[in-house]
Amino acid sequence: MRKPLAAAFFALAIAGAGAAPATAAEAAPQGLGKVADAGSVTSAASGVITSVEQTLSGLTGSSAKAVDFAGTVALSNCSGSVVRMPDSEDNDPALVMTNGHCLDGGMPAPGEVRVDQTSSRTFGLLNASGSRVATLRAAKLAYGTMTDTDVAFYQLTTTYAQIKNSYGINALTLNDTHPVAGTAISIPSGYWKRIYSCDIDGFAHNLKEGDWTFKDSVRYTSACNTIGGTSGSPVVDEATGKVVAINNTGNEDGARCTVNNPCEVDANGEVTVRKGINYAQQTYQVPACFGADSKLDLSASGCTLPKP
Repeated sequence: MRKPLAAAFFALAIAGAGAAPATAAEAAPQGLGKVADAGSVTSAASGVITSVEQTLSGLTGSSAKAVDFAGTVALSNCSGSVVRMPDSEDNDPALVMTNGHCLDGGMPAPGEVRVDQTSSRTFGLLNASGSRVATLRAAKLAYGTMTDTDVAFYQLTTTYAQIKNSYGINALTLNDTHPVAGTAISIPSGYWKRIYSCDIDGFAHNLKEGDWTFKDSVRYTSACNTIGGTSGSPVVDEATGKVVAINNTGNEDGARCTVNNPCEVDANGEVTVRKGINYAQQTYQVPACFGADSKLDLSASGCTLPKP
């Protein structure tokens, strides 16, 4: 997982991308993942930063739907999205989803789970074309971990209805069923304002990266060459428009099971290294953990997220 922030601004400058990402004054945590860092510069200079028109025209395949940036957010060093559960009510406090390794309090240690922590973090809300239309603010960090998965949810000071009424933007809905291999997906990054499109190649039983282990991770086909700054981007099923996973890491150099070079470990303990391949963490298990008023309940039936 990739970090330092200064290079991201350099990449924006040389690519002519315009305004810097939202909340740039926040300090970037140090560690692993698809967070903006010096390793992003070469890719950005080679055309990773594209206009919205180029991005949308680059969606391949007749089955691809018009996945856009509406509801995505830019963090200081990562991407994210405003998400809702299948049974969320319009007047529930809205939730922003990003990676656990993108938390403003630094990365959780293996086995660490953070719940109900005070936070006033801000997020730049994007519309369909990728323009920033608002700054959203957290009331608290509802949940964050890098154990078994790599996900965080901030509860906002605004409701889904208030966001819709003020900016005409709907939250993205989390699917509550396990995704399948071969599914066409798009990954809109609010940080870079770029959409990556490919298919789900398969699933890694365990994905080991440094001291962290993620379970049942989504493996992309090679077309989704996500870079630093895409951490926390929603992975959207092009057929349904629903979120099936959250983008989080990839093997950069071909090294074995190290930070920035995760390896796959199957049920028999056999290790496979796939240089240049990127991964996401599934989110189908999340809706069972949030109830009325976007309240987290880790003891709810069907909730399998790690507990503190």
